[in-house]
Amino acid sequence: MKKRIITFGTYDLLHIGHVRLLERAAQLGDELIVGVSCSKLNLSKKGRAPVYETSDRMEIVKALGCVDEVFVEESLEKKGQYIQEFGAHILVMGDDWAGRFDQFNSICSVVYLPRTEGISTTQLIGDIGEMVLPATGTS
Repeated sequence: MKKRIITFGTYDLLHIGHVRLLERAAQLGDELIVGVSCSKLNLSKKGRAPVYETSDRMEIVKALGCVDEVFVEESLEKKGQYIQEFGAHILVMGDDWAGRFDQFNSICSVVYLPRTEGISTTQLIGDIGEMVLPATGTS
């Protein structure tokens, strides 16, 4: 029987931190299934819409060699349902979520992997904004 890994994220402005986390998650089993948060969910959790549409983010994530399947994550409250629907053996999340999904230990193993230090989508958006709209000051 193949060991199925499931993880979730927005994956907006895909960066090396995303890639490294997904590669490490894939190494824990035979198939990696990724739930890509829909734009509405991202707006509710982060207070901003993603740069890319959900379908584009899904296509980008699916193009990674370590990812076997992608689907739309519509709600944080449906994580247990998604785990069962896809027959996942392990739920992987970044360690910034440590402890938040321990309730799923009854249906699968829960693993929190360290994030890649020094990079985040929020940071990238801020950096890009500063490049496009440099701060104006008075002299």
